[in-house]
Amino acid sequence: MKTTHKVLFKSSISMDEIESGSINLVVTSPPYPMIKMWDKMFCKQNTKIDKALQEKNGAAAFELMHRELDKVWKECYRVFKPGGILCINVGDATRKIANNFQLYSSHSRILNYCRSINFHNLPNIIWRKTTNAPNKFMGSGMYPPGAYVTLEHEHILIFRKGEIRKFNPKEEKQKREQSAFFWEERNRWFSDVWTDITGIAQNINDKDLRKRSAAFPFELVYRLINMFSVIDDVVLDPFMGTGTTMAAAAVCQRNSIGYEIEKSLQKTISKWINNIKHLNEERLKERIVTHRYFIKQRRKGNKETKYRNENYNFPCISKQETKMKFSRIVSVNKKE
Repeated sequence: MKTTHKVLFKSSISMDEIESGSINLVVTSPPYPMIKMWDKMFCKQNTKIDKALQEKNGAAAFELMHRELDKVWKECYRVFKPGGILCINVGDATRKIANNFQLYSSHSRILNYCRSINFHNLPNIIWRKTTNAPNKFMGSGMYPPGAYVTLEHEHILIFRKGEIRKFNPKEEKQKREQSAFFWEERNRWFSDVWTDITGIAQNINDKDLRKRSAAFPFELVYRLINMFSVIDDVVLDPFMGTGTTMAAAAVCQRNSIGYEIEKSLQKTISKWINNIKHLNEERLKERIVTHRYFIKQRRKGNKETKYRNENYNFPCISKQETKMKFSRIVSVNKKE
């Protein structure tokens, strides 16, 4: 089977090239409002944001920034097929404006807006970012009451358009069966708190660009694509950055479309493409080795493994795992 992956560089936030009702899944991480490194980008979209920041009106700047993101969430609703899933990775921000330090809760602002345009909010995920500085603090240090809690987690907001997706034709049902995941993966992935994901090293020479790319870990996107789509689905990332979503979609045998306003990221995205075949083999090997170890430990505990996978003959726990099939990338063709 062949998948296609399109990258579109645009200076504005719009997705006119995508037909309504054509997307199955969105996995994205937008610029975070009220994080200073994103100020310039937001101000380009709306000059009123710059004015609000200059006037030290944090509440107004925060709201105006989100109104720019609202346009994207509304477009996502338009392009989704019925049952399409929207996954937004976002962190809240803390900022001191006019001698007033406070939290700007982006995750709650996005959640409320998406619900207002008829997205159904599903259980969300918090993933805890690893830190090497357990003694860090903000504010007055050891003196109450002016010390502040540090933010060491981000939110993955999950929404659905309409009712749960239907799989009617035989071919659709077969693709769904082949897209199954391991029983033990199900137990780990579908927890509302993820503590086992580490950050990603970004191979970008430009320090400022590396900050602005805000890449999220490959494993995070890989999980979400496996959890909420099936092979040959179309995955969209309206804030593409370094291309992590596109890479994960290719590894999972999904098609993808990505938008990015920072054209200087093009070389970094190409590096993902050049490494995609190796990444595919590496990820599949890791999943199979991990599953075999799980089965070995289970048998040591005298627990049964009732079923076997029809394609690879390895033991598995549930009947739903018996038809799962891994996708291997044979070749990659690039077109300008």
